[in-house]
Amino acid sequence: MLAGTATLNDDRLDETFAALANPTRRAILARLAQGEASVNQLAEPFDLSLPAISKHIKVLERAGLVTRSRRAQSRPCTIAAAPLAELASWTEQYRHIWDERFDRMDDYVRQLQHGNHSPDKKAAPQ
Repeated sequence: MLAGTATLNDDRLDETFAALANPTRRAILARLAQGEASVNQLAEPFDLSLPAISKHIKVLERAGLVTRSRRAQSRPCTIAAAPLAELASWTEQYRHIWDERFDRMDDYVRQLQHGNHSPDKKAAPQ
């Protein structure tokens, strides 16, 4: 795609990929996939300060991956599925490539198992 022609969906994909590029943020999402949690609960498994965890959550919020609600004095976080669905949809367009390559690899493995493959007879480098 040419510079300056990115669509809103492209921008959202960029934000989603950027947010998911960090292992701490992926771990936070994995925890939220089990159900809502407070910032303190999300921080428990990490050796990070609460402000550092809050920064990670803000990145996830900007990408639309996490939402926070307000209940009395708590602000529980929940996972938002829409950006993940968009990511899955985007990767799905490449599935045929993976399937074709895996099919070729399966064929090659079957040839090896049946002895139908002869080793290369190239001379060894000197």
